[in-house]
Amino acid sequence: MATTNQTGQAIILGGSIGGLLAARVLSESYAKVTVFDRDELPAEAVDRKAVPQSGHSHGLLARGRQILEEFFPGLTADLTTQGAVTIDVQRDVIWVNDGHRIPRVASGLEGLCVSRRALEAYVRDRVRALPNVEIRDRCEALGLLADGGAVVGARVLPRGGREERHDADLVVDATGRGNRGRTWLAELGYQPPVEDRVDPRTVYVSRDYRRTPGEADFAAFVSSPSPNAPYGGVAISAEGDRWMVTLLGVGPNHAPPTDPEGYLAFTARLPAPELHALLSRAEPLGPPKRMRLPTSVRRRYEHLTRLPEGFIAVADALCSFNPAYGQGMTVAAAEAVVLRDCLRQGRRELPRRFFGGASKVVDVPWDMAVGADLRHPTVVGPRSRRTRFLNGYVTRLHAAAARHPVVGQRFLSVANLMTPPPGLFAPGIVARVLWSGRRTAPHPVHAEPVARVEELATR
Repeated sequence: MATTNQTGQAIILGGSIGGLLAARVLSESYAKVTVFDRDELPAEAVDRKAVPQSGHSHGLLARGRQILEEFFPGLTADLTTQGAVTIDVQRDVIWVNDGHRIPRVASGLEGLCVSRRALEAYVRDRVRALPNVEIRDRCEALGLLADGGAVVGARVLPRGGREERHDADLVVDATGRGNRGRTWLAELGYQPPVEDRVDPRTVYVSRDYRRTPGEADFAAFVSSPSPNAPYGGVAISAEGDRWMVTLLGVGPNHAPPTDPEGYLAFTARLPAPELHALLSRAEPLGPPKRMRLPTSVRRRYEHLTRLPEGFIAVADALCSFNPAYGQGMTVAAAEAVVLRDCLRQGRRELPRRFFGGASKVVDVPWDMAVGADLRHPTVVGPRSRRTRFLNGYVTRLHAAAARHPVVGQRFLSVANLMTPPPGLFAPGIVARVLWSGRRTAPHPVHAEPVARVEELATR
């Protein structure tokens, strides 16, 4: 972690997952790293107002768990001790896409079922323990300081105090969806980045239930919405012996109910019966909580011809995803790897190199999430020929995955950011997709015994 050539100071505006991971990386290169967050950061693992999605279903994709384990050795074991659940993403999860069930076989893709509050609290404690990192809460970011063609610091306002001006060699905007990075750059005379925006028009409602050992042979359940059935459901095992359950609907007429009876009845509409059966017997731990998914926004910093040195944006400040796909934390982790690798090559033209590298990280999950959103006719957004082609191919791929476990494994590997997208077009995968695409009716979604699908894996 620590190096002997740490020099200069770095400031991170925002102390959520993205900002904390940036701090972990910058601690290797900078002598002093300061994280400012406007919220009052709790000492324990609790939901906080500044992270409204915290109480909804969360988990780490395989690539995210892999990166965080590298940054914080022992993370998986520590969180498992606290009640988090490690999973094989294919074997231990019920996946239903377009009514097609992915066979449950061992895939080698290791994910982590853990709540946002538990993960963030753990990462914050590990970052706070770094000797050259300071975390200051209740400090609002006001703007940037500039000198010539470089950002040289930031202005922050402590709650109840006076404005402070802090010098820095690098300022990182990690202020989330509501960030003002574009405005700050405009104030300095720079052209703000163009934004790509897609409104998923999705409402989701979450509720926690008590989880009893042995009551289910799966650790997570995912039934994705489709154009023909624009509603879905997710259940994730979590610490505290809980199921974190999220129901979602796309479009104005498919929002899940918030009353307990309607909430349960909504699960009966899903193409796989396991979630309805589980909730019919599980004890609720609180009332349903509703959230309207915000617009997905990608800020195209990589397209700017003129950038100040000393400033980058990460995580939701760079690209905020539809959280229904569970990509945000893993993408933030992958961006932190890009930042680390860029710094190992030096600081010259760091923003341009970082934004270029980060854009390649964002491309895959953005295309997958936005492409899936644009399958729904109620979602407004540009539908290019490429988008239509990929959506058509993925529709046939879901049908193939129900018959060929290797296709399901490859799809999940790409979705978990472990395999580049061209892996979906490998000859063996394409052959199975084209063959299965002749019959697009949903494969039966009745539960298949795990022992049986283990046999199917060799086909």
